[in-house]
Amino acid sequence: MAPPQSAKSAHTVVGLLLAGGQSRRMESAFTTGKGDKGLLDIVGKPMLAHVIDRLRPQVGPMVINANGDPSRFAPFGLPVVADPIEGFVGPLAGILAGLRWAAANAPQSRYVVSVSTDAPFLPADLVARLASALDDATCRIVLARSGGELHPVIGLWPVELADDLEAALRSGTRKVLDWTDRHGARGVDFPFQSIHDRLIDPFFNANTPEELEEARELLAR
Repeated sequence: MAPPQSAKSAHTVVGLLLAGGQSRRMESAFTTGKGDKGLLDIVGKPMLAHVIDRLRPQVGPMVINANGDPSRFAPFGLPVVADPIEGFVGPLAGILAGLRWAAANAPQSRYVVSVSTDAPFLPADLVARLASALDDATCRIVLARSGGELHPVIGLWPVELADDLEAALRSGTRKVLDWTDRHGARGVDFPFQSIHDRLIDPFFNANTPEELEEARELLAR
């Protein structure tokens, strides 16, 4: 199945880095008891920098979704957009922020690919494989899947669904799959990666201090 023409080239897809979460399970890793997971150090640079390095060759413009003072992300040189729906209503608000930014700043892009900023092992073919599953007639949203588990915040989203998503959020929708199921979402399987004789989920995310240490150990090798 051939993907829509607008998703074949990397420059037609906006990369969205989701940093809008509250990082509650990582609090003990911060000296102040709170902070951004993506700014924690892994092998000499922030975890977010590892994610950016993985995603940058696969997309055109990139944007960070984060709430609060955007200046903390200034070293990355990327625009920062906050959730357009107040109250920390979940990752769908971050997706909406990315769709709105793409419509206003990258009119050539019909799709946004979203990734979490605590996933430093993203596949190098993430966007290409997601785009290959698109079909305007039957499938408008594509989500990553590994080990039989769907990853609702790692996916490819059409910019034209921004109004529909905002209406859903304002009517109380919070769970990602509750909304994606309405639009024929499809999962795309990604194999585990071999890193120094260990099989690692490509969407391994450092949600806890223990997982952060595991990521540091793997990348240090």
